[in-house]
Order: sequence, then C-alpha cells, then structure tokens
Amino acid sequence: MQPSLLSKFPRKAPLVAALAALASVAATTQAKAVASFAAQTGQPCDTCHVGGFGPQLTPFGRAFKISGYTQSGGDGWQAGVPLTAMALSSFTRTSGNLPQGQQTRHYSVNNNAAIDQISVFLAGRLGDHSGGFAQFTYSPIDNSVALDNTDLRPYTTAIDLGGRELRVGLTINNSPTVQDPFNTSFAWGYPYVGSSFAPTPAAQPILAGSFAGNSIGYTAYAWYDQSLYLEGGFYQTMTPWLMARTGSAFGPGGAPGVMPYLRAAYEWNWNQQSAHVGAMFLQSGVNPAVGDRFSDGSNGRDQYTDYAIDASYMYLGDGTNIVTAQGVFTHESQHLNGSATAANLANLTLFKSNYDLNQVRFSLSYWYQNTYGLTLGWQNSWGSANPVLYQPGPVNGSNNGKPDSNAFILEADWVPFGKADSWMQPWANLKVGAQFTAYTKFNGSSRNYDGSGRGSGANDTLYLFSWLVF
Repeated sequence: MQPSLLSKFPRKAPLVAALAALASVAATTQAKAVASFAAQTGQPCDTCHVGGFGPQLTPFGRAFKISGYTQSGGDGWQAGVPLTAMALSSFTRTSGNLPQGQQTRHYSVNNNAAIDQISVFLAGRLGDHSGGFAQFTYSPIDNSVALDNTDLRPYTTAIDLGGRELRVGLTINNSPTVQDPFNTSFAWGYPYVGSSFAPTPAAQPILAGSFAGNSIGYTAYAWYDQSLYLEGGFYQTMTPWLMARTGSAFGPGGAPGVMPYLRAAYEWNWNQQSAHVGAMFLQSGVNPAVGDRFSDGSNGRDQYTDYAIDASYMYLGDGTNIVTAQGVFTHESQHLNGSATAANLANLTLFKSNYDLNQVRFSLSYWYQNTYGLTLGWQNSWGSANPVLYQPGPVNGSNNGKPDSNAFILEADWVPFGKADSWMQPWANLKVGAQFTAYTKFNGSSRNYDGSGRGSGANDTLYLFSWLVF
C-alpha cells in the first residue's frame, strides 16, 4: 500500500476525547488551529496549517481531517486533553458612519472595539476509527451562547486495494462544507474572519452559509489513493423549537424534506507543492421563514440549486516562502414561488419567481516562515434583478433589486508562535492582523445603492484583530 501522508508520524493508543452530541447554531466566524489537535499529534500548528494558525490546511492537515481527526503521536498528559479555548478581539472602522438606529445595540455608529467571541472546543480522537470537534461560542456583542461549527466522524477506516489506499468515512455536521478538507469551500474560505459591525453584501449563494448552524448533515465520503475525494449525503433543517434553544438563525426557511449534497475533488501533491480541482452541489427546497416561524408551503415553496467549481494551488517549499492561490465560482438558480407569492399578497405587485445569482471568490497569499502573511482577496457577485429578496432599505437594502457587489480584501498577518520551537508549544498561539475591504459596488450599484443616499465606498472597512488560541 502506498504510504499515507500521515504515516511518517507514529500512532499511539487511543486518546479519550468527549464530544458533544450534535446541535447547531449559525456561525459568524470559523474555527481555526485547535491546540488539542496539535497536542494529540505531537506536531506544531504549522504542520497542518499554512501560516501556523489556520484554517488554511496543508496536505498533511487535509489528510488528518479526512482520516477523522484520529492521528496520534503526542507525548505526556497533554496529548489526552481534548480541550482548546479561543478568544477574538477587534476594532472596526468604516469609511462612512452608520445612520443612527442602524448600529449594533450598545455600540456606536462607527469606530467600535469589541471582544468578538470566546470559544471552547471539544476536539480529539475517540479511537482509531472515530473523532471530531465541537465548538461552543459566546459572543459578547449580542450576549449569546451557542454551539458553533461541529464536525463529528463516527466511523472511518482505510482499505487496501491492491497497494492503493481507499479511506472511507461518515460525517455528522451542522453546516454544508464545514466537513470539507479544501479551503475553497465556504465554511473555511477567505476571508477567514470579518467584522460583526460592518455592512456586508446581501446576496450570497445558499451554499455560502445560509444553512450554517440551522441544519444537520449526514454524509459519507471516500478518498482514493490520497487523490480522488468523493462525498455525498443530505441535510435537514432544524425545527424552530430546536433553533430557538440553540440560538440559530432561521436562514432562508425550513426544508420539509432532505437537501442533497454532493462533492468531488481531485488532488495532486508533488515536490512540496499541491493542487486540486473540484465541484460542489446543493439542492434545497424550503418553506420561507415568516417572522419567527416557517410558512406551511401552501403558497408555494422556494427552490435553490447551487453548482460550484473550485481549484487551488499551494507551494510550500522548505517552509521559508509559501504561496497559495484559491478560487471558487458558484451559480445558483432560484425559483422563489413561496416568497414571490408572499410579496404579491403584501405589495399587490406582480413579481416573477425565477432568478439567478453568480459569485466568484479568489484569494492569493504569501507567507514568510509561517510568520508574516499577506493575502489579497476578490469577491464579485452578480445576477438578475430580484425584488423578492433585495428591496430598498437603509444600509443593507438594494435600490434596484440587483445582487451585484464587488469587493477587494487586503490582509496582513503576524503569527509569532505555532512553530515547533515556539513558546508554550502547543498550548499557545496568536494571530494579529489588519484587514481592509474596499467596495466598488454594493447591493446593486456604486451610488445610492440602498435608496437612502449611501454609496458603496461608505462601507469600506478597516478591521484590526487579535486572535488567541490556548
């Protein structure tokens, strides 16, 4: 059998790691490098993560995830502790103040400093064939506690097929793509963190996070010869009762049936380089949300069909100079019979029900010695005018009903720890960053995009952050 990417590190006896049962809540940020995984494997954070912090995975990091978080190799008592904590603090300044009454409660119309979140992870292996992680997050901004990103692997194993390894496994997770091993996926894509105070474009594909935290997914996957990755399964939305008790957002509505999900990717690894191409699919039929409940579907149902193609390239070299490029294109077909019917009844205006949305996301990054990083990102969304989903309103509205937005995101990062010889390795890691987002178009246009006189440049955002994991 061909040696595994994980095989150069020794396996030890199973470590006990208590994992919570899956519930869910909408996640506004992503889980990053988890210190308990570093202790479990005996490897520094930069073995699994580009930049020594995450969430961008190296080939080893992808293999660790696909193998169900089961790899061991750490020494001492710390290798068996499945707990990690994380704290994120920030300062946000937008080019234009928010109108009075539009700001986050208890905060200013601009120049806000905050502790964005405090998280605790239960993360580790349960044995040779199972593992996972669950993230519990407290947000001081809105004083909420919730179960955040969760990915449980109840069973995984490797099968020898004539000298080629076939890794198969099962996942239970709470967000489409949170289980995905590639950073072109939406749960783990750039930007890896963002402001809770700055306005963001209204139009996002359903696959980009509308069902993050308010759904439960059951998928099976296969990874052949450390190259071909296939995954398939389905998602179900939670009931309003469960959402209310986990703090989850309703999203676009409740799916009375199942939502099929498919993923395929092919990966190449050679000479300290890595590349992949892939595709994703999600089909969802939902009864639109009306206030604090879902409609019963008697006035029609909304159908969303998402197709995405993605690709990446990574040059790791000897770790001195690292370059990565990631891109994903998504096309979404929308048949909004339920929402259009509700809009017709409310406004006595005849709206059509068929629309489309397209989005491109691309990022290019450079890291020096996994310590100093610079990333440039681009996000562009466009599609047909859609007065059902996008209507005029201060700051977050669209005056012309179009989903068109264009943004450039520049980020500089410093990660002083995360290496083998770092202070408190593996139980301390820090990322300090400065991120600037510039919009040339926002919610349909550059000028007076919301119908209240606000221009896209008013939403340009400076976001300074400090991230501590321990």
